[in-house]
Amino acid sequence: MKTIFSGIQPTGIITLGNYIGAVRQFTELQHEYDCLFCIVDQHAITVQQDPAELRKAIRSLAAIYIASGIDPEKAVVFIQSEVPAHAQAGWIMQSIAYIGELERMTQFKDKSDGKNAVSAALLTYPPLMAADILLYNTDIVPVGDDQKQHLEITRDLAERFNSRYGEVLTVPEIKVPENGARIKSLQDPLKKMSKSDPNKRGTLSLLDTPKEIEKKIKSAVTDSEGIVRFDTVNKPGVSNLLTIESALSNVSIADLVTKYEGLGYGAFKAGVAEAIINHLSPIQEKYYELLESSVLDDMLDKGAEKANAIASDTLRKMENAMGLGRQR
Repeated sequence: MKTIFSGIQPTGIITLGNYIGAVRQFTELQHEYDCLFCIVDQHAITVQQDPAELRKAIRSLAAIYIASGIDPEKAVVFIQSEVPAHAQAGWIMQSIAYIGELERMTQFKDKSDGKNAVSAALLTYPPLMAADILLYNTDIVPVGDDQKQHLEITRDLAERFNSRYGEVLTVPEIKVPENGARIKSLQDPLKKMSKSDPNKRGTLSLLDTPKEIEKKIKSAVTDSEGIVRFDTVNKPGVSNLLTIESALSNVSIADLVTKYEGLGYGAFKAGVAEAIINHLSPIQEKYYELLESSVLDDMLDKGAEKANAIASDTLRKMENAMGLGRQR
């Protein structure tokens, strides 16, 4: 089987958009590919983090992965910093990356704009991300549109390394999820739902309580027409809610439009909230069970062991190709 790698930062709680657009896709991909799902905690420290909160967030994200349906017997789930080869290969990737191409990265420009100073790690984020992917002979990386530029530089660095030192690294392909990849903000349905959104009413967390879900969906922006139909241009708010219910209930949007025909937005929003609560309740139950259990740590230990074996082998090949150390 081909290999898939994906990583998520342990910063903030996974949103419903992250879940539908990424994590839920992972649960399907694990049956068709050799999958590695990484908690990229070293990427999180490009900005200052509270150590205790970061450590909690790492276990929390791991619990969400497993509770959402990722099977550690089928996929490798691990923490980036527990595999030293990531930082080592990240340095190698920095040595062949150019400052100009790193400064042109959209994410660096956005995050450094207007700041008096930013960490050097923010600039060298893409080489470390490239190392994450390339260490596992990754064939395919599922990403959202906002990460495509980082994948392009990963491909560039892999090709540059191979042209200089021989065919050592697999050049990965980019896979943009087809279904449910663009869940929008509940308050501004023209923007992507984001865990960094300062307006918390616009974002649904995977761990929101039923009351919080009902409240946020009730206040979701729609329009004055009062008719439930799918039209992303003229009715983005209603269309977003239809997309969410369809993704979580496995009912087509056309059937949902029929379901809500003749009903107002009150009934519509109540139905969407119910679908979300019904889908998330078992995930949340499993999440809290894992969080309080040593089983989660056992799973992460096994994941780190498997990841270390693969990554160390690739790192050794990279170092040998470059002439680092003694021949191994």
